Amino acid sequence: MASAYNQLLDATIRHLEDLKSRGACHVAVTPETLRALAQTPAAKSQISNPKFQMDKASALPQELSLALPGETHSAIRNPQSPIEKTAAFAALRERALACVKCPHLASSRKSVVFGVGSIDAQLMFVGEAPGADEDEQGEPFVGKAGQLLTKIIQATGLGRADVYIANILKCRPDTPGQSAGNRKPTSDEMATCIPYLHEQIDLIRPRVIVALGATAVEGLLGKTLGITKLRGTWKTYRGTPLMPTYHPAYLLRNQAMSEKRKVWEDMLAVMEKLEMPISEKQRNYFLKA
Repeated sequence: MASAYNQLLDATIRHLEDLKSRGACHVAVTPETLRALAQTPAAKSQISNPKFQMDKASALPQELSLALPGETHSAIRNPQSPIEKTAAFAALRERALACVKCPHLASSRKSVVFGVGSIDAQLMFVGEAPGADEDEQGEPFVGKAGQLLTKIIQATGLGRADVYIANILKCRPDTPGQSAGNRKPTSDEMATCIPYLHEQIDLIRPRVIVALGATAVEGLLGKTLGITKLRGTWKTYRGTPLMPTYHPAYLLRNQAMSEKRKVWEDMLAVMEKLEMPISEKQRNYFLKA
């Protein structure tokens, strides 16, 4: 008869395997639990179970890797096969759609605006939060600013389906007492929601990220010099080159050719980073005759 310890271990294995099959990458455990696990009979006698191995070198202080034999922690966090990647992304989406970490946002939203585009995209755009149109349709950047962003993307020779578009906040910031308009997400709201974006970035692994507007840049990079001074200068975010530029809404408010040219110069730099072909016509967009 199996010992109580082995029965518990087998039940734990089954539970972890079930979590993994549903797309989970890690489970949180307390430091106290890890210390207790280190003193189990299995640890003392170095008994190994062929069903489950935990690599101590890869385990994080407060995370338990769901790695099975032949797999590594990083392999699960960054699925290599298209099937694994699609499944992990679908699981992430389901978690985001059910999120109620910000009760005031969950109670006022119509939709969770997860993101749209190719999960194999080389180029990713990140905005701050959904607006009224996005909340209504459940898709980011579909209002007037979104339509302009689509035109900018098309001017590079790509389409919305070729890139990935997301926001730091997946829910529209609530506007109590207001019948219209939007508000800037708070730092706490962005900090609460940004882990979803981190997982999107880790799964998509874009070659370049474009941060749209001052709030998006602040949410990604923290307090900065401001979008006016930062735009057009390469930064790095989670190991990926990041280009800060103006939000399309800014261009709707300021129709000056010089401002449109600044955004287009940022996009030309992005195209060059991605080694995309650039025609002479594209290089001359928004230059004065």
